[in-house]
Amino acid sequence: MRRLSSQAPPAGPLFEQTDVWVSGADGYHTYRIPAIARTPAGTLLAFCEGRKTSPRDHGDIDLLVKRSSDGGRTWSAQQIVYEEGGTAEITIGNPCPVVEQATGAVWLPFCRDNRRVLITRSTDDGIRWSWPVEITPYVKRPEWGWVATGPGVGIQLASGPHRGRLLIPCDHQTLSEGRPVKRSHVFYSDDHGRSWRLGGWVADHTDECQVVETAGGDLLINMRNYWERDGGRPERGGMRAIAYSRDGGDSWTGLSFDETLIEPVCQASFLRYTLAPAHDRNRLLFSNPASRDKRVRLTVRLSYDEGASWPVSRTIHEGPAAYSCLVVLADQTIGCLYERGDQHPYEKICFARFNLEWLSGGADRLA
Repeated sequence: MRRLSSQAPPAGPLFEQTDVWVSGADGYHTYRIPAIARTPAGTLLAFCEGRKTSPRDHGDIDLLVKRSSDGGRTWSAQQIVYEEGGTAEITIGNPCPVVEQATGAVWLPFCRDNRRVLITRSTDDGIRWSWPVEITPYVKRPEWGWVATGPGVGIQLASGPHRGRLLIPCDHQTLSEGRPVKRSHVFYSDDHGRSWRLGGWVADHTDECQVVETAGGDLLINMRNYWERDGGRPERGGMRAIAYSRDGGDSWTGLSFDETLIEPVCQASFLRYTLAPAHDRNRLLFSNPASRDKRVRLTVRLSYDEGASWPVSRTIHEGPAAYSCLVVLADQTIGCLYERGDQHPYEKICFARFNLEWLSGGADRLA
């Protein structure tokens, strides 16, 4: 496979995409829950759950990876990162990779039956993976039942007193006044992945989440929102919930809601694209199925003011679509690994690659 150069992005609008996993092929009934990361060498690592016998969230499910060295145009054969029990109904999933930039190590937290948290590591661009280590006692409170890492990606903090911290967005379920309640939370490592500890959690009725570091050094968490469904507050439904941390993820502010980022209660991707002064201006990216009631219309949005507004949006796929994960390639083009189909959202996982000029309709380009 050709290696994508780290030169300037191509001139003129660019949009191309390819199928990475097609449900029913290569031994699995359904492929779901995409995550993607770029290593310092420029290799793209695409992860997903391989659901062996059905599309159900729990069953005989394995954790898979494919690699690309040419910007997502071609992909390797799939590799099993981890499976357990042969044909037993053991759920291995919720991949949430984070790249340690100084060493190039790719850390991959995941879950076993959404009760235990394990982590594996690759130091050779995803070719080989270490035997997983369980970190549940350090990143999950005893009273929590269900827990999930990501899905999506973790981040490494780039500034401030917590510079270098590897941070993993998660969610869990606990009981409050005898009723199950969902909450987003994070865990992190301050020693390059050698040890992990639990960070803070957000208010009730939040779930799958992603985090970015703002230009000012705070953390902004963007969350799936259950306030209408579980909290009985319809005026808070149909949109993403957000909160901030000013201490590296140890605690979080109260919730607010982004009325622009509509959702049908689904996962979304949230990622830093550019940061001044290294680039001409600050930009954030967001992707999700942009609908209040159905998982359709996979849309990518762009913010110039750290998520306060989203003036740019472009739809990648009008039809059924669900989970997605954004990545910035070595040449500053943008990738989106996402679930899509014609009849339902889980027919395939595709990789779309495009540039800022295509996303903005020609109104913006990298200086």
